Amino acid sequence: MHYLRFILLLLVLIPAGLFSQSEWIGIETNHQLIYKTSDRGDKIMDFSHAGYRGGGVALPDVPVKKTVNRISGISDYTDLIQEAIDEVSALPLIEGFRGTVLLAPGKYPCSRTLTIKKDGVVLRGSGTDSKESVIVMQGDKHTAIVLNNEISRGTGNRLGTVDTNKFSFKITDDYIPAGASSFTVENALGLASGDNIEICKPVTEKWIQFMEMDNLVRDGKPQTWIKEGSYIITERVVAAIDGNRITLTVPLADSYNSRFTDGNTIGVVANNVKRLKNAGVENLQIESPHQAVNHSDALYYALNIQGEDCWARDIDCIETMESVRIGGRKITLERVNVIRKALHEGASKPAEFAPNGGQVLVKDCSVEGDNIWFVAVGAGQTGPIVFLNCTFKGNGRIEGHQRWSTGMLFDNCILPDGGIDFKNRGSMGSGHGWGTAWSVAWNCKAKNYVNQLPPGTYNWVIGSTGERMRLPRPFDKEGLLPEGIFDSHGTPVSPKSLYLAQLKERLGEDAIISILY
Repeated sequence: MHYLRFILLLLVLIPAGLFSQSEWIGIETNHQLIYKTSDRGDKIMDFSHAGYRGGGVALPDVPVKKTVNRISGISDYTDLIQEAIDEVSALPLIEGFRGTVLLAPGKYPCSRTLTIKKDGVVLRGSGTDSKESVIVMQGDKHTAIVLNNEISRGTGNRLGTVDTNKFSFKITDDYIPAGASSFTVENALGLASGDNIEICKPVTEKWIQFMEMDNLVRDGKPQTWIKEGSYIITERVVAAIDGNRITLTVPLADSYNSRFTDGNTIGVVANNVKRLKNAGVENLQIESPHQAVNHSDALYYALNIQGEDCWARDIDCIETMESVRIGGRKITLERVNVIRKALHEGASKPAEFAPNGGQVLVKDCSVEGDNIWFVAVGAGQTGPIVFLNCTFKGNGRIEGHQRWSTGMLFDNCILPDGGIDFKNRGSMGSGHGWGTAWSVAWNCKAKNYVNQLPPGTYNWVIGSTGERMRLPRPFDKEGLLPEGIFDSHGTPVSPKSLYLAQLKERLGEDAIISILY
């Protein structure tokens, strides 16, 4: 144990003499992190809240309650496996868990989706190399495994409208900086610690103009980036209340400026969220036929996890497309690998990881393939969304894909022939515009980076190596966009891992030990 603790200190707190120091986050002599802030108080957020149960908690080992074996003569195992899942789903919850369905070694052809709809249920293959139990996809278009109770809809981080039937309150600060954990409300009466709330930032014409998103045109037709009158909605939990001052359990990934919101930022109490909880998928290989097609014609997808405190680990996704989709919050993916040999066709590309949720941790995962998005985050998603020690092989790219995703961290990720983009996508797609802000690439190695600066915000590439690329807004004939922050470019910085250093500072060394690989 003492040896392990020594290794952890090397991993998390590499001495400043060996690595450079970041201008934006440094380490004091007492090993505490020190943050640089903008003139308005903006800073790099604390990403350590990403992951199962809010980070720093080991994934559980849930006891087996049902085993599925290979049976001679069966050509489709969908019903047999689903019946086993349903049987375990009917067991009582004990400390949040019901049990695991274990697949014995072998291949299991399946023609339809396997679905976990009840809390505390796990589907597990045999062996630790994730190759001894194989789901072989066949039949019509479907996703191999879905974790979703189909109860919680229209909740979480998103672009949308405000439910006027819910209890709401006005936020009164003139400016809330990115990375902040507290704000002031007009009247805290009716709010309580533990409340789940949605912080609703109005999209106004003046903000759209400030972001220079009011002039998007494609094929002669105006494009809408984010519709005026909608809201950018961020889900958080109240940690404490002091008078009219509200403190959150997880910091904010965006800034809130009353100059552009007309002072109409509000919060809505949303305590009725009933996501699937404590469900997981483990030790499996998901195998699809080769799909050398455009993603609009794809038949087979691997995982779709819509829940809270859920996970997937030791999963190999072979030849699936748009392989892993995530919604909800507090999700961990660990050693999930996507391997695509069939070349995707067409200019519009699939996203192999689509982490469209909050507090998402993707660690020790990988993607192999060309003409794809390794990672693409959708509209209105707010972090922390963390990719830690991940590897991406091929000419694909990583980006906030469209319409204002905030608070992503790529920590010690490797892309030898690919790139990381924090950029303005202009009129691409359907007017995707500014894809991301307040995002960080930390000690990464990539072929290149497009790191651009949305008005009034920051993006950071820190301690990373790879070519810096300057580009105009797509379809504009001239005008290179301003660059985001490149700090210590070409020289790694200390701490080696930002996520692990932030986690250690918040929860202590044992939290790091609990999630180490």
